Order: sequence, then C-alpha cells, then structure tokens
Amino acid sequence: MQYKIKQSVISGVDATIAMSLLMMLGAAMGMPKMSPPDMLTGMMKVPVAAGWVMHFMIGIIFAAGYVFLFNNWLKKISNKLLRGAVYGIVAFIVAQISIPVLGAIFGDAGMPEPEGSMALLMIGSIMGHVVFGIVIALIVKPVILFTKNSLR
Repeated sequence: MQYKIKQSVISGVDATIAMSLLMMLGAAMGMPKMSPPDMLTGMMKVPVAAGWVMHFMIGIIFAAGYVFLFNNWLKKISNKLLRGAVYGIVAFIVAQISIPVLGAIFGDAGMPEPEGSMALLMIGSIMGHVVFGIVIALIVKPVILFTKNSLR
C-alpha cells in the first residue's frame, strides 16, 4: 500500500510537470493558452500559488486512480504507451465532466475566458492529458499478480 502511494505521488508530480510544460510550449507555438492553475485560481478565488498546489494535487489524485484502479484494469494492454494514452483520454473525459461541476460549486465568475478556437483548446487538452497518462504509465510498475504457484 505504501509503495502504491509513493508511485502515485512520484508519477503524479512528474506527469503534471510534463503536461504543464506541454501546455506552456503549445502556447508558445501558437496554440491557445491553457492554464489549469489559472483556471483553478479564478474559480476558487485563491492566490496563484494555491492554484498550482491544487493542479499538482489533482495530478497526484489522477495518478492514484491509475495506480490503484486502472493499472489492473488496463493490464491487457501490454504496450505502456497505449495504456497511458487510454488512461489520458479517461482523465480528459473526467476533467471535462468536473469543470462544470466545480463551476457550479464555486461559481464561474473568476474563470478566465477561453482564448482562441474551442476546437484547438480541446485538441490541446486531449494532447496534454494523453502525455499525462503516458508519463504515468511509463513510471508506474506493472501489476504483479500472485498465483498459487508463485507463492511457493
């Protein structure tokens, strides 16, 4: 259990860094600006530092979801890149469902207005979440299932 928590924290922090860097580089290359910390800051009316802390906490929680649930469910996908991409798409879908829910709880008043094409924002977000999932899948060790014979 403690090992899984450690894997969740390490992979969550690393994957969140990778996703954040991709979003920053994307904005520098002409993609619409995407900043989850700014979105969280505006929505929750907290300082930017708190938005970054929340962004990393969410990344760790999503990584824990992979470590504790999806790693076992996705074990039939032997390719780590594909397994991570599938999880990234799942994380993207959950994030898209969560944003309106958080908006209803905290209010949308402080959220920054999306800049640029909504289609490009969605493509960028999917790409970011897929990178997030791939980084987690590459870091997290595979599930080792014990059989009756392997315990002897």
